[in-house]
Amino acid sequence: MLIPELRKLLGDDTQFFGVGGEKMRAAGFETVVDAAKIAAVGITEVVKHVPTIYREFFRMVSVARARKPDVAVLIDFPDFNLRLAEKLHHIGVPVVYFVSPQLWAWKQRRIWRVKKFVDRMLVIFPFEQDYYRAREVAAEYVGHPLADLPQPQISREAYARQFALDPPKPWIALLPGSRPKEFTLNLPELARAAQQLGTDYEYLIPLASPPLRQAVMERLGEVDGSQFHLVEDARAALLHSRAAVVASGTATVEATLIGTPFIVVYRVSGLSYAIGRRLVKVKNFGMVNLIAGREIVPELIQSDFTAENVVRELQRLIPDGDPRANMIGNLRQTADLLRQTSGTRNQTAIERAAQAIAEAAQRKAEIL
Repeated sequence: MLIPELRKLLGDDTQFFGVGGEKMRAAGFETVVDAAKIAAVGITEVVKHVPTIYREFFRMVSVARARKPDVAVLIDFPDFNLRLAEKLHHIGVPVVYFVSPQLWAWKQRRIWRVKKFVDRMLVIFPFEQDYYRAREVAAEYVGHPLADLPQPQISREAYARQFALDPPKPWIALLPGSRPKEFTLNLPELARAAQQLGTDYEYLIPLASPPLRQAVMERLGEVDGSQFHLVEDARAALLHSRAAVVASGTATVEATLIGTPFIVVYRVSGLSYAIGRRLVKVKNFGMVNLIAGREIVPELIQSDFTAENVVRELQRLIPDGDPRANMIGNLRQTADLLRQTSGTRNQTAIERAAQAIAEAAQRKAEIL
C-alpha cells in the first residue's frame, strides 16, 4: 500500500529496495533481504536465528552503503531496524520509522537509538505520539492503516456458500496467529476449547498462506476436524462470527475495528515468557486494552490460556446480555480512537505516512 502512494508523490521511476516479502515484491520492490528470514517469535526463538539475522543485516548495510538511498523507511522489527538506523545515519541516509517499535512496553532504554538515529517517527496508535514527544522524538500519529479499510462487503450467506458453512448456526472465529510457531503453540488449545464448547457452533480458522493451511489441516487431523473450517479473509470471518478468540497481535486490532466480541490469547515458550515477563513494563498484552487504557477484553496469557478458561469467557460473551453489550460498546469507542486524527485533509494513514516520507526524500534530494 505504501509503495504505490510513494510513487504518486515521487514519480513512477522511484526505486524501492531493502527488507520485504511477497506482497512488497508484487508492488515492484527489490528484495535484498527476505523478511521471512529474520522473523522470529519470542526471545529463545530469536537466539536460534541470530547467525541468519546478522548475515542478512550486514548484507543490507552493504547494499545501502553502495546505493545510498534518498530515504530509508524502517517498519517494525526493532532489534534489526534500530541497529540498521544507526548504520544508515552514519551513511547519511535520512531515517523515517513507520510502525513504532514498542519501546513503551519493553526495552525502553532503546529510546536513545531512536533519538539519535531516527529523523522522524510515524506512529499508528494514538498514545504513542505523546510517549515519543515527551522524550523529544519527532513523532506524528498518522492513524492506523486498518482503520481506513471498509467493512467486508460479502454477505453471511455468500460467505457460507463459499466455505460450506451452516448459516443458521452461530460461528466462532479462531485466530491462532500467522506464524508457524504461533499456531503450533496456540491452535491445540483452541481446538480443545471448540470440542468442549460443542457442536452447536461452527469454528472458522482464517488462514491466507497455503503452507499454513496445510500445516493446520495436519494438526486438526489429531482431533475431530468436522467442526473446523479453514477460510480466507479474517475480517469477513470476524464480521460474521458471534465471538472470536484471537492471538495477541495485529489481528486484535482487526477484531476491534470489526467490533466482534473476542478474547485475547497467547503462548510462547516457557523460557521466553519467564524472561519477557520480567522485561515488559505494561500491564496488558492485548493492543486493544493498551489503546483503551484499561482491560476491556479478557486476556488469557501463557498458563491462563487453557481450553477451560476460553470456554468460560466465550460463554459470557456469546449470549445477549450485559457482558456482550458492554464489550461491543467499549470496542466501538476504542475503534473511534484509531480513526481520529487531526489536520488530515481526509487522507488515509498510508497517504499521511507517504507524505511524510516523500518530504524527507525530497529534502535529501535538495541538499544534494
